Amino acid sequence: MKAKSPDWYKYNWGLDIKNMSWVENTESEVDYIIKQCGLHGNERILDLACGYGRHSLEFARRGYEVVGIDITKIYIDDAVKNAHGNGLDNAKFLCCDIRDVDFDSEFDLVLNLADGAIGYLENDEENLKIFDIVSKALKIGGNHICDLVCGDYADAHFPVRLWDAGDKTISLSEFDWDKEKRIMLFGNCDIAYGDTMKYPEIPAGDPTRVYTIKEINEIMCSRGMEVIGSYAGYSDTPAGKDYFQMLIYSIKRQ
Repeated sequence: MKAKSPDWYKYNWGLDIKNMSWVENTESEVDYIIKQCGLHGNERILDLACGYGRHSLEFARRGYEVVGIDITKIYIDDAVKNAHGNGLDNAKFLCCDIRDVDFDSEFDLVLNLADGAIGYLENDEENLKIFDIVSKALKIGGNHICDLVCGDYADAHFPVRLWDAGDKTISLSEFDWDKEKRIMLFGNCDIAYGDTMKYPEIPAGDPTRVYTIKEINEIMCSRGMEVIGSYAGYSDTPAGKDYFQMLIYSIKRQ
């Protein structure tokens, strides 16, 4: 599998992502975040790389004030349409590169979910800017949740192919791994139930910088953040080399 161009993240997206199996977990993921962070319903939330707003809209339905940011216009247009259609005046959406926002101590919770663009940018320097934006946007005592591919798992298990069966589709994901550069290539193929099965072809992958648990701890600490817990996805199980996904819960201390 070859790598897409370094600016792949600007052009890679379509609303067919709504059919992917993991979209079905949105409500339970929001339940988990509310419980993990001890939210009360009056918090202000920033959703970075929000996609078509599935988490932002779910938080807004529950009464939270939410600002969603994404670089993809069709996603933001769809999110705005859904917010207006459902009377969610507490959900606002902006179409821009998340590096261009300049919020300062304005939010109680910042989210980078389903990667939230972490690791997507052209090089390490650019990728670290996302963590700067997170820290600056949070109030002291504010929470940050990100869910990412676990670099410890990548070291132990990549390259690998994984199947995921949802209610509407079955998805094949392929992960190649450059251990020295810490770059994962991710490609996937979605097959709707009832469609004729053909050999899945994944010619090119998204180049993504993947972080270990230790790296994330160091990055957060250097930005006045304290990692409270690292979990194997939306669970109470500690993250580690045997679990593909890691969810990092941090608090801004200074």
